[in-house]
Amino acid sequence: MLQEMIVVEGKEDTVAIRRALEADTIETGGSAINEAVLRRIELAQERRGVIVFTDPDAPGERIRKIVAGRVPECKHAFLTKDEARGKDGIGVEHAKPEAIRRALEQARGPAAGEDLADGEPAGEPAIAWADLLDAGLIVHAEAAKRRERMGELLGIGYANGKQFHKRCVMFRITREEFANALEQLEREGI
Repeated sequence: MLQEMIVVEGKEDTVAIRRALEADTIETGGSAINEAVLRRIELAQERRGVIVFTDPDAPGERIRKIVAGRVPECKHAFLTKDEARGKDGIGVEHAKPEAIRRALEQARGPAAGEDLADGEPAGEPAIAWADLLDAGLIVHAEAAKRRERMGELLGIGYANGKQFHKRCVMFRITREEFANALEQLEREGI
């Protein structure tokens, strides 16, 4: 059984998680997350730890930000849009068990002493804004496509340029990890 509790959006996500592994979930009931749910997430973090595992879409990101603002030390797991794609939309509930297990195994949390709410740790981040520019992840004709694949390779999910940089800082992506992912991206011709 997974130690941490998994924060998901709804019942169908819980069903998908339980098909993949034995774990307990907290359902937010969608993006209108209420105070009682946030208190349960805080308690779960204190007692067992929490992994936020929401859909790779705008409502999922909104929930992720709300939870991270309230419980900054939680971990985050990400699915690619392709892994989460179903015939009627995108969501954790459509993912195959092996994709769910992989995402949860690769869950990342902020470094100790870091404030996830503002995403800025003390000291210089390993990945600077200029690194994203040099890598063609911002201000580039294929920037969105490149960020999506880099997010997959780094295990931090897709985000716009500003949020991608924030995640690199927040999850302490090392220069080596970044360089290796960029090298893979180049090998793939993206």
